[in-house]
Amino acid sequence: MDKLAIISGILFITSEVFAVASLAHHDWLNTGGDVGSVVLGLTKQCQTIYGRARTCFTPTLPAEWVATLIFLVAGIISLASTCCFVISSHWRRSMLIYARWAAFVAIGCLCHVGLLFPIGFRQILIGGEAFKLPDLWKLGDSYKLLWVFAVILSCSGWCILMMPMRIWMLNR
Repeated sequence: MDKLAIISGILFITSEVFAVASLAHHDWLNTGGDVGSVVLGLTKQCQTIYGRARTCFTPTLPAEWVATLIFLVAGIISLASTCCFVISSHWRRSMLIYARWAAFVAIGCLCHVGLLFPIGFRQILIGGEAFKLPDLWKLGDSYKLLWVFAVILSCSGWCILMMPMRIWMLNR
């Protein structure tokens, strides 16, 4: 396995970790208040009312966020398969072709997540418009983790993965 494939594999594994962390952590949107706050996520919604214990429950998601959740899970599965293909390319070099396509699907899914989630800002609870968040609400850490780290690391890994593919195809 050459150095570029190893670097690409590390980037994809890191991207996988950030994507899973973003799904597991439920701070996609929040009101930011310490005393009375609401935290929205794709799998959980939590509310703190003036000094009481935090109450969490599974929310009823709008259609845009259901699609976001589906694309996020598909992206995580694609990232996992990309990692498996990159690792197996140590023994069979031809697996890099499959890793390239799985990475391309993962990047597409993660970009869809980044675009579909803000469309859900128009739901009644938030009170905004598509792609426009009201002043009361703030983007949470999970969305930032996903967009900044998972998408950028996946794109970087894919670009690096393309380099050994081109060299390998020329030397064939």
